[in-house]
Amino acid sequence: MTDQTKTRFPAPLYAAAGAGDLAYQQLRKLPAVVTELSEKAAASLRTYNEQANVKAAQLREKAQTTDFDALRGNAASVATSLAQLAQERTVAAYTALVARGEKVVGSGVVSTADVVNADIETTEAPKAVEAAPQATGSAAPSVAAANGAAPKPRKRAAKPAAE
Repeated sequence: MTDQTKTRFPAPLYAAAGAGDLAYQQLRKLPAVVTELSEKAAASLRTYNEQANVKAAQLREKAQTTDFDALRGNAASVATSLAQLAQERTVAAYTALVARGEKVVGSGVVSTADVVNADIETTEAPKAVEAAPQATGSAAPSVAAANGAAPKPRKRAAKPAAE
């Protein structure tokens, strides 16, 4: 893996560009490969054509003596058993994924719950707060009164003198 120094773009962008360049180079070779494969295919086609004619004649003879009703019944039972097998494998895979997920999530939840429970046990219970008797003319008790301190007397504003 190469070390990145002060580059302008993130490494995944460079990796994608490199993959694109490699794909481009391989695609440039494609016409030559297609030509080569088409020549091989033409040569092989003549040989396979003769073999296919012989095989087709054999299959026609076999098809005339085959009991297709028995084959249909056999195919249906095989398809049913394969579907059941696939279902069992799917359920097993799903169960394994669920168990894995429970371990991943459960371990985090349990360890977090343990930390929270330990924090709760070490935290002191809050002290009860009692309301102080209200002074006349005061709408709400002061913070000092809530903490148990005596309230400070309020200064009243002087009324303006009448003219």
